[in-house]
Amino acid sequence: MKRIVSIFAIIATTAWAYGQAKKPTLMVMPAEVWCFENGYTTTYSMQGKSTKVADYERAYQENSNLFNATTKIGELMAERGFPLKDMHSTIRDLNRSVIEDEMTTSRNSGAVLAETPLEKLMARAKGDILVELAWKVNTIGPKRSITYTLRGIDAYTNKQIAAAQGTGPQSFTAEIPVLIEEAVLANMDNFISQLQAHFDDLLENGREIVFNVKVFDNGSDLSLESEYGGEELTDIIDNWMANNTVNHRYNLSAAGETHLAFEQVRIPLYRENGMPMDTRHFATNLRKHLRQAPYNIQSKVVTKGLGRVDLILGEK
Repeated sequence: MKRIVSIFAIIATTAWAYGQAKKPTLMVMPAEVWCFENGYTTTYSMQGKSTKVADYERAYQENSNLFNATTKIGELMAERGFPLKDMHSTIRDLNRSVIEDEMTTSRNSGAVLAETPLEKLMARAKGDILVELAWKVNTIGPKRSITYTLRGIDAYTNKQIAAAQGTGPQSFTAEIPVLIEEAVLANMDNFISQLQAHFDDLLENGREIVFNVKVFDNGSDLSLESEYGGEELTDIIDNWMANNTVNHRYNLSAAGETHLAFEQVRIPLYRENGMPMDTRHFATNLRKHLRQAPYNIQSKVVTKGLGRVDLILGEK
């Protein structure tokens, strides 16, 4: 009898641990190709260059099927225990924010950074994974079906980490969300498994980012070849990266007098206080390190979307 009780205790503990496992935060959104095919685009200017991008705000305002369809996918994700960021609500919050700046500038030299609308949105939402949905309606007589594509995109690297596609059964119903639910259910659990497998890898091996170190061209004598205690600044920064990345995983792909390019940098998913670690916090830790003696170097952290960050040395 005691053995049976012990077995049930082990099963219960395992189930509890699985239920408590950390899951990625998702944002369900229309795929860019869907926005372009349906005419939801806008043009923005960045440093004098015009670029056409998806207009997610107008798509949600003018297409009730999109709102209902992404809501349904989000509902299916939530039923499987995944926390969600609502894209429509995030867009509204972003528009209401009066402190949102169009540019980030250096106080002294005026160096600028521009972000795309999607980068601004993701910086506000801070989701782990984007779930992109695209669909088209197939009509045969009075019956309709949905052909859909779901893609899971790592929000930091823009790499595809999960996918599912297919065509649902024919139906007389006219409601797009119902057709989408009928279509995706067959592959949903496999899609979820792919998402969770990627997030488990992030927990074990860290989140991948791109980290650049640059030097302001302000006439100072500071360079990455400057020496402190007989050691060049490049080596000091390289050693810091080795000590602060997960399993010392990163790649110094380019090194010069004024520029270091670190790629495939694996940063911890969480800070010591349990809060999420992002590119800004990671770079800020290096900024604080270099601000101390004997370096006494002023620097500025400039984020470029979620997965890229520049630390610019010499001033703020």
